[in-house]
Amino acid sequence: MARNRMIDPSGHEMSTTPIICVSCGFKNTEPLSDGRCASCGAHVSFEADVLLGEGESGLRQGGFDIAWFGIAIFVIAVLTGAIVLGLPRILPVLDFEGSVGMLVAIPVWFVGGLLVGLISPGRTFLEPVLAVLLVAIPTALTLYSGQTVRTMPAFMYVLFSAVGMLFALVGAYTGERIQTGAPPASN
Repeated sequence: MARNRMIDPSGHEMSTTPIICVSCGFKNTEPLSDGRCASCGAHVSFEADVLLGEGESGLRQGGFDIAWFGIAIFVIAVLTGAIVLGLPRILPVLDFEGSVGMLVAIPVWFVGGLLVGLISPGRTFLEPVLAVLLVAIPTALTLYSGQTVRTMPAFMYVLFSAVGMLFALVGAYTGERIQTGAPPASN
């Protein structure tokens, strides 16, 4: 796709085609301040090339990536197994049964989504959320079957698992934002 260009008063070439930020959808015009979006502060020089079909497609969700889904399952399963299920076996003082176990699992899933968002190239939002779904099922069943004192009805485990999936999404988004860089400070 060819872009229309014109010359600004200082003699630099400018584009008349707006550069749309992939992060927020804002229509930026050149020249960009430090190569960042005027609305959200994300880097748009590379994103503009992606939108125009140039460069790599690393900054947009191109689809579901099976490899990163597997990595997300591994990361979230190891964190959940180690903290929610394994830690109480090593330290019996920590008894994560029933509702307490689910309350501990939610921040663990947030951290799992955050880690996957940090280490994955491109945007991976769906992969950690579905990984939490697959890890939440055995976690909830294990905690439900082992509850003695801190009991909770079965539908609450489903609800807590859904909240955990939401927190994994927030964690993945936060990880992606950290990976792409923080927006510049506004005056």
